[in-house]
Amino acid sequence: MKPDIKICGLKTSEAVDRALARGATHIGFIFFPKSPRHVDPEIAAELAEPVRGRVKIVAVTVDASNEELDDIVHLLKPDVLQMHGHETPERILQVKALYGIPVMKAFSVREASDLERIDPYVGVADRFLFDAKAPAGSELPGGNGVSFDWNIMASLDASVDYMLSGGLNKDNVGLALASTRARGIDVSSGVESAPGIKDIVMIDAFFDAIAEARSVGA
Repeated sequence: MKPDIKICGLKTSEAVDRALARGATHIGFIFFPKSPRHVDPEIAAELAEPVRGRVKIVAVTVDASNEELDDIVHLLKPDVLQMHGHETPERILQVKALYGIPVMKAFSVREASDLERIDPYVGVADRFLFDAKAPAGSELPGGNGVSFDWNIMASLDASVDYMLSGGLNKDNVGLALASTRARGIDVSSGVESAPGIKDIVMIDAFFDAIAEARSVGA
């Protein structure tokens, strides 16, 4: 099965266009001021509008207030809301009721027991995203360029739909797909020449690696 591929933290039309040209199914815009990938909703909307309908547009937020979500939803009109903070199942239900948009809930993972935290969210969140726990001192819940032991994903119920994230790049994405059978993958720092700066050559290399891995595993 061909995995969904999300390029996250986009800030330029060049990177958006290349992601689509190479086969991205999702593009992510980050609304978190502490992140080097943060964009204003107005800018994100300008970047997303030319490709609307050709790719899923994802708004990534961290414990966003209703006021913040109002602005993002009104301007960007995302297809998916990704919640990367400490949102409770009740909060996710509230957001889905307010906006009628699917929610992907992100969890930080280091060991198999961390996967148990999703239990109250099963049937509430529309999809999950598993990222590596941030290193000590980082203020970012994601985009830190670190990975976790993908072998622990074998303990997850096969019915759980998730995207795999955390330290993915051209050198390890093939192994990640083979190890986890994830239905989706998410990359941000792994296609950057510097924090927040997407590199077209690195985007190409990432998709080339996926294509090679899929041809080997076919």
